[in-house]
Amino acid sequence: MTRKVIPILPQEGYIPLGQALEGDEALLSLYANDKKIYPRSVSGLFARWRWGMVFLTQLVFYGMPWLEWGQRQAVLFDLGTRRFYIFGLVLYPQDFIYLAGVLVISALSLFLFTAVAGRLWCGYACPQTVYTEIFLWIEKKVEGERSARMRRDAQPLSANKVLRKSTKHLLWLAVALWTGFTFVGYFTPIQELGGEFLQLSVNSWEIFWTFFYGFATYGNAGFMREQICKHMCPYAQFQSVMFDNDTLIVTYDKERGEPRGNRSRKDELSTLNLGACVDCTLCVQVCPTGIDIRNGLQHDCIGCGACVDVCDTVMDKMGYERGLIRYTTENAMTQHWSQAKTLRHVLRPRVLIYAAVLGTMVLAMVVSLSLRTPFKVDVVRDRGVMARIVAGGTIENVYRLQVMNATESAQRYKITATGLPGLVLSSENVVTVEATEARWLPVRVQLPFDAATPGSHVMQFEIDALDSPGHLIEKSVFLVPR
Repeated sequence: MTRKVIPILPQEGYIPLGQALEGDEALLSLYANDKKIYPRSVSGLFARWRWGMVFLTQLVFYGMPWLEWGQRQAVLFDLGTRRFYIFGLVLYPQDFIYLAGVLVISALSLFLFTAVAGRLWCGYACPQTVYTEIFLWIEKKVEGERSARMRRDAQPLSANKVLRKSTKHLLWLAVALWTGFTFVGYFTPIQELGGEFLQLSVNSWEIFWTFFYGFATYGNAGFMREQICKHMCPYAQFQSVMFDNDTLIVTYDKERGEPRGNRSRKDELSTLNLGACVDCTLCVQVCPTGIDIRNGLQHDCIGCGACVDVCDTVMDKMGYERGLIRYTTENAMTQHWSQAKTLRHVLRPRVLIYAAVLGTMVLAMVVSLSLRTPFKVDVVRDRGVMARIVAGGTIENVYRLQVMNATESAQRYKITATGLPGLVLSSENVVTVEATEARWLPVRVQLPFDAATPGSHVMQFEIDALDSPGHLIEKSVFLVPR
C-alpha cells in the first residue's frame, strides 16, 4: 500500500508525515511554526554604528517638533490652514512639486545605497530596525540577557515573571505612545497638543492618530519584529534585483571557514582538518531575523553587521584572523581581491550613474528653492460678470486674484495689467497681505471701446513685491463683446 498524504492546517492529534506507518493516512501541515527569536546582545564597530543611527534618528524625530523658529514651531505641516512650515520656508499645496522631488531623491538614494552596500537602510536607519533596537534594549534591561529570557519564558507563570513582563510592556507602551504623540505633533503644534491632552480637550482625530501610530509602533517593534522585515516589507522582496556581484554585502567566507568544528583554543589551526569556523552559532544567536549567514545570502538578511561583530570577537579569542564574516562582494570573495581592488569595483558605472542623477536632482532642488519667488498669484475670471460696457464707453472685465504671501512678514504688492494698448486697472492696485496668508482680491480691468477687435485677447497681470524682491507674470484673457 502507498502512504496517503492529506495536506491540512496544523491541529492537535494528527500523525506527522515522518511518523506515519505504511498504509496510514498522514497529515501534512502547509505551514511551519515560526520559533520565537531571542537576539543576543553584541558589541563591536557595527553595533556602535547602529546605535549611533538610533540616537541620531530619534534625536531628530523627537526633538524637531520642539524647536521654535521665530514665534512658531520650526517644522509644522498645518493641514488645517494648508501651510507647511520648514524652518524659514513656507510651502503651499501648489508647491507639491517639491514633495515629488523629495520622493524622487529618496528613491534614488535607496537605489544608490543598495547598489553600493545592500540593505544599509534596513540595517541602520529603518524605523522598524530603530524601534526594535530600542524595545530590545528595554527588554534586556527588564528581563535580562538572552538565556535568562528564554528560561523565564519556558517557566510557569509566577509573580516575578508577571512583574517583569508587566514592567516591560508598560515601558514599551510609554515609548510607543510618546512616539505617536510626537508624530501628531508634526501636524498640530506640539505644545498646544500637550496642553490639550493635559486638559482632556483633544480633538478626536488627534487622539485617533496618536493611539494608532503608538500601537503600530508597539505591535511592530514589540511583537512582529522580524516578521515585518521578512514578510511585510516590500523592499525585502525586490532588493535582490538591485544587487550584483560587486555589491558589498554581509558574507561568510566558506572557503576559509569550512569544514566547521569545535576545538580548543590551544589547538593549532594548521594541525586540524578544520576551517576557521568553530561552529559556535553565535552569528545565528545575534541575528535579529534569525538566519544563518553561513548558508549564504538570504533575502531575510537586513545587513546590520551583528554577525560580523560577534564573529570577529570569536576570532580574536581564538587567535585567528578577523573577517570570516565580513562586508565584501561576491566577486571579491571568489577571486580573492584586496580591499582596495574591491572598493574600485564597487564604484562601477551603475553606481556612478545613480550618483550623478542623484546629485543633479539635489542640485536642481536647491537651485529651485533658492530662486523660488516668495509669493504666488492665481487668477480666476469672475463667472458672474463677463465683459460689460461701463460709464465712459469703456469695456470692463472683472477678475479675482488670490495673492499668497509665503514670507513671515506682511508684504505689499503692486498689480498692473499689460498686453493691450490702453489697458488699465480701475480698482486698487496696491494691496497688503499679512504674513503667511492668502488674500482674494476683486480686480476690474478696463479698455477703451475701440482699442481692440471683438473676441478674446491675451493679457497679463504683473505683480511686484514692494517690500522684498519678487516679480510674477500671470496670463489671462480679456473679452471684448461684439
